[in-house]
Amino acid sequence: MTGRRTPKSTHATRRPTRESASAQRAAGERSRSGGPAAPTRPGGAPSARRRLQKILAEAGVASRRAAEDLLRAGRVTVNGRVAKLGESAEPDRDVVAVDGVSVGREPAVYWLLHKPRGVITTVRDPEGRPTVLGLVPDREHRLYPVGRLDRDTEGLLLLTNDGRVAHALLHPSHESEREYRVTVTGRISAEALRRLAAGVELEEGRTAPARIGRAVFDPATGTACFSLTLIEGRKRQIRRSLAALGHPVVRLVRVRMGPLQLGDLAPGQARPLRPSERRALLVSTGVEGPAGLKRPARGPR
Repeated sequence: MTGRRTPKSTHATRRPTRESASAQRAAGERSRSGGPAAPTRPGGAPSARRRLQKILAEAGVASRRAAEDLLRAGRVTVNGRVAKLGESAEPDRDVVAVDGVSVGREPAVYWLLHKPRGVITTVRDPEGRPTVLGLVPDREHRLYPVGRLDRDTEGLLLLTNDGRVAHALLHPSHESEREYRVTVTGRISAEALRRLAAGVELEEGRTAPARIGRAVFDPATGTACFSLTLIEGRKRQIRRSLAALGHPVVRLVRVRMGPLQLGDLAPGQARPLRPSERRALLVSTGVEGPAGLKRPARGPR
């Protein structure tokens, strides 16, 4: 035999290119997040997947740390599925939502609704009852109600597709005010109003301090009416608190939420926010400019 060298195989392993390495990293990230295994888009284009907390932070919904808390609480979904901390998504393909409100996929729109009694505050109802979404004429955008008003409560309700604003209005740390016009049975005493303002002990704990307006008693109906401003929104909180004080609620109307006023909007009617209202909403929630949310003072005025 001669000492000739054997030629190298044409299939010898090559050093991965920068593009193939990034594709492999994307594939690993997809695998870890439970998503599809394909590392690239059709045609070989690199994936645009990003961690969910980064997507939420870039959309202005919350800081990355706060976004992690949202994920741990199960409030974030991807394409309708509850997401977990560590998952990723493609913002231009996947529907990422917080509390049912999609993040950064369409122009933000805001509708003000005067919810009437007997209408359910939800997108759809399995029992076929009328919902607030049926009262808004906008059929082009995916709107969601910000917070809830129970079936018998009337008044101001905001519907939007802006997850940043919805989060800011609802999260306790932002202390966004909700003002109600309350009508109760009987002549409510100054002591009862003081207790309501200081906080009422419920099954899950004492309510936060509230601001109470002067009560006016109507002898013709045997009811008293006053304003009540809260910074928290427990389930049926006002009704339960006043029932505990011996004054069941006859009528409850929300007249303000943050900077938004119900005004003379008729029950069952909805309208888009005016430009000035939209600016005030974005500023008050901190989405644009300095935030202006404040805690109500203690005690009745």
